[in-house]
Amino acid sequence: MTSWRDRLSTLAHERLPAEVAAKWTALFRPSIRLVSAGAGPRVGWIGGAPVMPAEAEWPEWPGRGPLDFVAAVECAALPREFSPLPEAGTLLFFSFDGHRRGADEDPRLEDIEGSRVLFVPAGVPVAERAAPEGVVPYPARDLFGEVVATAPEREHVLLDQTRISSGESLAEAAEDDPSGTDVFGELIEEARGPGPEHQVGGFALPVQGAVENEIAAEVLGSYQDPRLAEEAARWVLLAQIDSDDKAGMTWGDAGMLYWMIRTDDLEAGRFDRARCTMQCG
Repeated sequence: MTSWRDRLSTLAHERLPAEVAAKWTALFRPSIRLVSAGAGPRVGWIGGAPVMPAEAEWPEWPGRGPLDFVAAVECAALPREFSPLPEAGTLLFFSFDGHRRGADEDPRLEDIEGSRVLFVPAGVPVAERAAPEGVVPYPARDLFGEVVATAPEREHVLLDQTRISSGESLAEAAEDDPSGTDVFGELIEEARGPGPEHQVGGFALPVQGAVENEIAAEVLGSYQDPRLAEEAARWVLLAQIDSDDKAGMTWGDAGMLYWMIRTDDLEAGRFDRARCTMQCG
């Protein structure tokens, strides 16, 4: 059976110096890429309507209105050996789509109330919930899962912390590569092929710099805070949803939504503490 890491590992050893390739591939993490066609059971859906308990309120941003339902992930359908999520239950992802609502600017990054994650435990009676007035659902599409390799790139703290025998960090070694400073990102893009890049777990695929640094700076209030690297290391990707023409989703300038969560909150199932941010070109 082909390993989830084979494609990216092969490219790394073909294109990078042997020691750099070995150090980088040792950092790989599996993730579950969410695709619109694939083998196996449906693992969730994008757009359409959420399924919610009757007593659950539709998430709302006080002063702005109800959030848009973005996607759902059915935890029991995910490959267990690669999933960081509970064995059962459904995760529902909501975000305020300022562009779709006709707002002058997208305020999501300015307020934690602009997004929400709801976890519905297995066995709880649910029903499909119609969107509130003023919210037009995105076109619905089923999602299937495939396990792929992810790796740190674009300013991730692990590239600074991982060193080769010369004393250089992986980030410094990448700067010396003739193909450019984003050699790791280029390899990941080639290994994965065309998007959209919907994903659960693993390393985030940044459009700009490391998403972990961005979240840490939001929490601490500044990129200059000396605790930034320590805080960034506490956050991992819960899910990312890419701009998707078929689903009618465009985040900023064809960007990406990232729901990040601290590792201790993930282990404890405190999904309400996840934070969402957006990056775009």
